[in-house]
Amino acid sequence: MTVMATPLTGRLIAALPAGTVITDTASMDAYRWDRANDPAAGTPLAVVRATTTEDVQTVVRLAAETGTAVIPRGAGSGLSGGSTAVDGAIVLSLNRMREIHIDADTRMATVQPGAFNAEVKAAASAHGLWYPPDPSSFEFCSIGGNVATNAGGLCCVKYGVTTDYVLGMTVVLADGRAVRLGGPRVKDVAGLSLTKLFVGSEGTLGVITEVILRLVPAQLPPTTLVATFPTLKGATDAVIEITRSTRPSMLEFMDRPTIRAVEAATRMGLDVDAAAMLVIQSDNHPDAAAAEIATIEAICRTHGAEECFATGDPDEGEAFVQARRMAIPAVERLGTVLLEDVGVPIPRLGDLVLGIEQIAARHDILIAVLAHAGDGNTHPLLVFDPADDSQRERAHLAYGEVMDLAISLGGTITGEHGVGRLKQPWLRDYLGDDVLELNERIKHALDPQGILNPGAVFAGPGAGRLDG
Repeated sequence: MTVMATPLTGRLIAALPAGTVITDTASMDAYRWDRANDPAAGTPLAVVRATTTEDVQTVVRLAAETGTAVIPRGAGSGLSGGSTAVDGAIVLSLNRMREIHIDADTRMATVQPGAFNAEVKAAASAHGLWYPPDPSSFEFCSIGGNVATNAGGLCCVKYGVTTDYVLGMTVVLADGRAVRLGGPRVKDVAGLSLTKLFVGSEGTLGVITEVILRLVPAQLPPTTLVATFPTLKGATDAVIEITRSTRPSMLEFMDRPTIRAVEAATRMGLDVDAAAMLVIQSDNHPDAAAAEIATIEAICRTHGAEECFATGDPDEGEAFVQARRMAIPAVERLGTVLLEDVGVPIPRLGDLVLGIEQIAARHDILIAVLAHAGDGNTHPLLVFDPADDSQRERAHLAYGEVMDLAISLGGTITGEHGVGRLKQPWLRDYLGDDVLELNERIKHALDPQGILNPGAVFAGPGAGRLDG
């Protein structure tokens, strides 16, 4: 079935290369959702698979002329409904824009938005370089999506998040102009920091069509420590002390429901009775890494760790890292998942984790918690049976309570996945009236018609709480 032709679809087809525009409803269906599976997803007017900045400019100019919404989309791996389709909108897919150019002399990569994070890492590695941001989905998430949400990852405790590696970009504005921000310079402070403004803007201010990324020398093989704890408090107290006295390159947390889900999927012999497990790495030079891991192990044992396993074997260490990376897919096997990425100041991590445990008990809902513990960024996964109306309602209530808890602890409603559409109703509570109004003024200044990703981040079509 094909959506009825309209003057706009005809103009898009005429103005763009053959095969760029999709109007068949069955083919467009795959572009309606990201991994959040937003139940409010609409049906787009068309899907455009751009290959150049000029393609994007053409789409945005026609959209601006006709007042049509544009939903930028990368790999569709987002977890907050940031690329959910809106009825009658153009879904602008960037996943065919995959070029990567490495400049080893300046340690920079020029990358189109559809390139996968893993592809950038591989291209950098061929020159003895490394691109550190590493979301768990690095094998199938796109750089454009990473920049749009300011993604973090497992190494962010030491190496920072996406914004720390973005030096410049090309952005198509809401009127179709393409502008270059920043560039291949280590230092650049002329004018306002507009490059940083667009990082994390979730497609609401412009469409990013090229990014210049900073690279660093290749990471040394890490030394790994895995520690299991009989109590959540012991694990979170250990995290606080570890971050106060050392700087590991990875500090990840999994609670009992997460450990059990991963063990069921991998059968690798994880302790399913442990209340929590920490996966910690040091990528210092071998002697320094061994000393740092020994210090961290002592801290873990002081806080009640029942078992500590340390290894300098990269393959052994990587097995535990992969177990952590697959935690979300493992939990998804248990039912439908509402996924959050609330973060708090590190000293409040224990209050958040223990508070989530209480919320789960109060609503009789399974909540598995994993975390980039070293920077206070948690991923509570609320599991429910969608066929059970009562359970679904309790899960939605618990979702909101987790948001409220994070805010009350001085935290954030999103650490790296973005606000999208699913968390938009809590944005005012987090930012406050004055800061939200300032955000909205910037949005209006750059997108006065409100055509760029309406309903994402800011209230608009498609906005609303999880239950609609």
